[in-house]
Amino acid sequence: MEILILILAILALVALYLIRLYNGLVRSRQLAEEGWSGIDVQLKRRADLIPNLVNTLRGYVQHERETLEAVIRARNQALSVSPGDVAARAAAEGALGQALGKLFALAESYPDLKASENFLGLQTALETLESEIQMARRYYNGAARELNIQIESFPSNLVASRFGFSKKTYFEVAESGDRALPQVSL
Repeated sequence: MEILILILAILALVALYLIRLYNGLVRSRQLAEEGWSGIDVQLKRRADLIPNLVNTLRGYVQHERETLEAVIRARNQALSVSPGDVAARAAAEGALGQALGKLFALAESYPDLKASENFLGLQTALETLESEIQMARRYYNGAARELNIQIESFPSNLVASRFGFSKKTYFEVAESGDRALPQVSL
């Protein structure tokens, strides 16, 4: 009888441990999904701001139509990517970031535009959004890292594989040139 109680106690402890592992995986997955939702919200805010920025610039830089159209194309591509496809969204957002960089570089050539309060306000709003995107990206990548560690670590990997938990893709800068320091000449 004592052996049966001991075996039941051991089985109960193992069951509690497995429940704890499962709940930890669920918590980590939810944190990663929350992090991705935060990135998605900030990217949507940026996408909503771009038409205002382009319309403001359109009046000043009419002969730079190609640059404006490139920004619009990049924005539309970023919006067309499936929300759950982190790698494709990162690539599309990287292309949008590059197009916006060219747009702001172009704006440097127009003193009247740089003095426009509307443009300055939009530029400030976009810079703030970029900062918020970076914070959201760090949060998501941290949550994804924790989930990925749990999915790969023993013994939680046994529970993860049994219940279909999958690794999250990091939201990273796609272009190696984006990691390089900009060259500034005086």
